[in-house]
Amino acid sequence: MTRPIADLDQHPDIVELRARYDRAAETPTAHITDGALMLAGLYLALSPWIVGFALFENDLAVNNFICGVAVGVLAAGFTVAYGRTHGMTWVPVVVGVWTFIAPWVILGAYPSGGAIASNIVIGLVIIALGLLTMRLPALRDRNRGSRNRDSRSFDNRGDRSGDRSGDRSSDRSGGAGANWNERNR
Repeated sequence: MTRPIADLDQHPDIVELRARYDRAAETPTAHITDGALMLAGLYLALSPWIVGFALFENDLAVNNFICGVAVGVLAAGFTVAYGRTHGMTWVPVVVGVWTFIAPWVILGAYPSGGAIASNIVIGLVIIALGLLTMRLPALRDRNRGSRNRDSRSFDNRGDRSGDRSGDRSSDRSGGAGANWNERNR
């Protein structure tokens, strides 16, 4: 009979899953994605001053600042502890969609062309980086699985120990097959 685990965080499956996500977060792709997501969040937070939003775009400016800080903090969390924050990887995608549509949805905002273009571009960038962040563990496992599959298939082709049809080691004549087997043992 198994003893119930009082603390779910110590369950072996949870520990293994977090370790798997932490390994996925240590890949170069993850570092680049997290860094780019953090920069996108920083740009979104500072975009009202970079693009130069007009005075009547205050509501959109406040929205961009809050959403940018949220994306930056999430990216920092993914960088530091992906094993604990992987469940929130969908949030940057939602923030990216909101950033994309915010110029038309926020009441009281009459955005200029620069503000609209900035929000569209940075919204699409955040969506793409968020989707990539969501796929990091699957990409890592797929790449690792293909390498393992290739090495297994090579091993299966290269290992002819069970197949004696092409083996001439039993032939005592000292022919080419015997030399080949002796060299490659």
